[in-house]
Amino acid sequence: MPYVNVKITREGATPGQKAEIIAGVTDLLVKVLDKNPATTFVVIDEVELEDWGIGGLPAEEFRRRQLGS
Repeated sequence: MPYVNVKITREGATPGQKAEIIAGVTDLLVKVLDKNPATTFVVIDEVELEDWGIGGLPAEEFRRRQLGS
């Protein structure tokens, strides 16, 4: 009974996009690990951008620096 928790920043992912993520992750577990899709759980958590950090920086600052490179 696999459980996968996907965390994304809250930046407007649509219900359709989330459905694609759920289907894609489930399909991957079926193909790679031969898991039963009926007992595979995928949960998407949306995190506020100001609560997300990358490389020791808040996500927005990290992105600004990447664009400045």
